[in-house]
This record gives sequence, structure tokens and C-alpha cells, in this order.
Amino acid sequence: MKRTVEIRTLTLKAGARAEFQKLWDEEVFLLNKQFGTDVVFYGPSSHDADTFCVIRTYDSLEQRQHSQEMYYSSPEWVRGPRAQIVALIKSEVDAVLELDAEVVEVLRHSLERGTLNP
Repeated sequence: MKRTVEIRTLTLKAGARAEFQKLWDEEVFLLNKQFGTDVVFYGPSSHDADTFCVIRTYDSLEQRQHSQEMYYSSPEWVRGPRAQIVALIKSEVDAVLELDAEVVEVLRHSLERGTLNP
């Protein structure tokens, strides 16, 4: 079975990563779960101090579109952490791939252990 995998790379404003991480830990991750989004990984990128990465999976491109429309238009997001999060972001780039579900699980468990070795 294939999964639609979104890799979002966010370049944050200088010095904002700790605050961004705190918001993800305390609000954004739970809000994603509340909306049924499978967050495989979120956290700082290893290559510089101002980059953050989020990996989410979906059943299809259509489900990704629908899920994000529901999430980003919801009162929970708009009246919740949205303004704080957006204020910390300089830019973002998404890459969307189709991967086997087994590959997603290897990625998930490898990232949990802090290594990309299966």
C-alpha cells in the first residue's frame, strides 16, 4: 500500500527555533492528532539552527488536500497557535512523495530512535 508523504521544511526567523519547537510540543502536534493527521516526525533539522522539519502522511493527495483545508480553516488553528507559528516562519517548502507504507514505518521508527538505520 502506498502512502502520500509530505516533507515540510520550514526556515525560521533567526533564533526562533526553541519557541517554535515549544509550540509544536505543546499545541501543534496535538492539534494535528486531533484532526487525524499522521505526524511521522517533527523537529529541528540537523543542518542549521534555523530549520525545522515536519513529516506527515496521508492516504492520497486528495486526502492531504482535504485534511489541510479542514485543519488550516478550523477555529482551533485560526484562534489557536496560528498567529504565533506564522510569526516565527521565514519560508517553507513542501516535498510530496508516494512511498510504500512499510518504508514510512521504517522511517518513523528510525527517526524515533534518532537514526536512519533500520
